[in-house]
Amino acid sequence: MSADLSKTAYDHLWMHFTRMSSYENAPVPTIVRGEGCYIYDDKGKRYIDGLAGLFVVNAGHGRVELAETAYKQAQDLAFFPVWSYAHPKAVELAERLADYAPGDLNKVFFTTGGGEAVETAWKLAKQYFKLQGKPTKYKVISRAVAYHGTPQGALSITGLPGLKAPFEPLVPGAHKVPNTNIYRAPIFGDDPAAFGRWAADQIEQEILFEGPDTVAAVFLEPVQNAGGCFPPPPGYFQRVREICDKYDVLLVSDEVICAFGRLGTIFACDKFGYVPDMITCAKGMTSGYSPIGACIVSDRIAEPFYSGDNTFLHGYTFGGHPVSAAVGLANLDIFEREGLNQHVLDNESAFLSTLQRLHDLPIVGDVRGNGYFYGIELVKDKATKESFDAEETERVLYGFLSKALFENGLYCRADDRGDPVVQLAPPLIADQRQFDEIEQVLRGVLTEAWTKL
Repeated sequence: MSADLSKTAYDHLWMHFTRMSSYENAPVPTIVRGEGCYIYDDKGKRYIDGLAGLFVVNAGHGRVELAETAYKQAQDLAFFPVWSYAHPKAVELAERLADYAPGDLNKVFFTTGGGEAVETAWKLAKQYFKLQGKPTKYKVISRAVAYHGTPQGALSITGLPGLKAPFEPLVPGAHKVPNTNIYRAPIFGDDPAAFGRWAADQIEQEILFEGPDTVAAVFLEPVQNAGGCFPPPPGYFQRVREICDKYDVLLVSDEVICAFGRLGTIFACDKFGYVPDMITCAKGMTSGYSPIGACIVSDRIAEPFYSGDNTFLHGYTFGGHPVSAAVGLANLDIFEREGLNQHVLDNESAFLSTLQRLHDLPIVGDVRGNGYFYGIELVKDKATKESFDAEETERVLYGFLSKALFENGLYCRADDRGDPVVQLAPPLIADQRQFDEIEQVLRGVLTEAWTKL
């Protein structure tokens, strides 16, 4: 990118979740091409895409088949809404998602992204209970540190105070319970099943505290993203399902990141053996080649909306977009033809063990996750698990680590939503060669980061 174009980017492109002042006197990193597990900047430098864009490009970059699908569909029908009308690709994709989904989750409400899918699920839960004659059931429960999106409702469900404070007051009725970070739960450190039971029971306690007649839904990610990839302890989701059934509370599996192969299954709830009432999904549905999201709903929850003059008064102009739906179908064809889910299941242990080599570094406290979705928590003291203070986070995590990883050829995420972590979620086509490259870059940069503490 020329200096002039970089200045134009600073002047006019308001980048998301970005401290814009950092580019006032520095060039804007600009990616111009992707191929497989790699991306290339405007100077031709190659980087490992260690985050699949943003947990999105699951089938990998440069899939000509998906581009050609978009081109053909745009020629046939570039746009038509699904407001009281259908078009073939939305119908076909809805049917396919329903076939993949567990239980009786057969109704698909399309959005254009994940936050909109979460917003949809909360609105649907509220109206469902009104139609059931239970108008006081509107509250939702989610977990501390969890991220569920940026719309006002989804942001209320989000458990990150720092992201919420600038926009308060938010939507009332969103309550939080502890997450499943067993690394920070030393009482249960030797008994994951006991920890899982305890964490699930906190949901029951919150339902009882608020009153079961006021709680509509529980929103949980199969593996929690923010905080650094917290997997569920054994039995956790089975106990949560029991609790939700006991108190007539809907269970929403927020799979915006975890669906479409990230954990080695189309829907992550299948990996952990539970059937939710709704699934929210987006990102990997098209591997990022065109934007789309969805809220997949059980027949039981949809039933009152299919009766009489009842209408779900909600929608998005670009929901179920013809081009995106066509690309989604072609992307799922690639998944099946190339066995991408099985590839993840076959290689997840190798990826984890490769990252676990980093345990010999004094700065690495924990390596955790599932599938192709891992977090590395950074500490000052392994023995005490002491984390960074605010000054060290600013200086080491943001001032050094984020930039150094990228400069050394690895695009990933270094974040402190919760405790300092590095997150990795490469395209699902990655294999041992990429795992080793990722580990080598991390080893060098983390070794240097330790000297700055």
